[in-house]
Amino acid sequence: MTHFLVYTEDKADSLQIRLDARDAHLAWVQNDPQVKLVSAGPWLGDAGDMRGSLLIVEGPNLKTVEAWLLEDPYNKAGLTGFKRVREFKWLLGAPE
Repeated sequence: MTHFLVYTEDKADSLQIRLDARDAHLAWVQNDPQVKLVSAGPWLGDAGDMRGSLLIVEGPNLKTVEAWLLEDPYNKAGLTGFKRVREFKWLLGAPE
């Protein structure tokens, strides 16, 4: 399995979309047999508001992770304005 970093930015003025889809997103992100969540959380704007997400996941390949992200309730609700997925190599603080 390979680790991937997922960075997303929310569309402008979309906080309500995030809040409305949050429970479904949190349930979804933790329950897939092919893609395992390692770490996740929102990143904050200058005013302390949620502006996007940062996830580290473990999956068999990039194609699987990208397909998995298409099913994210945040994505389906139209929250995501920008997304980048890259292979990630742990240097320090790797999970056991």
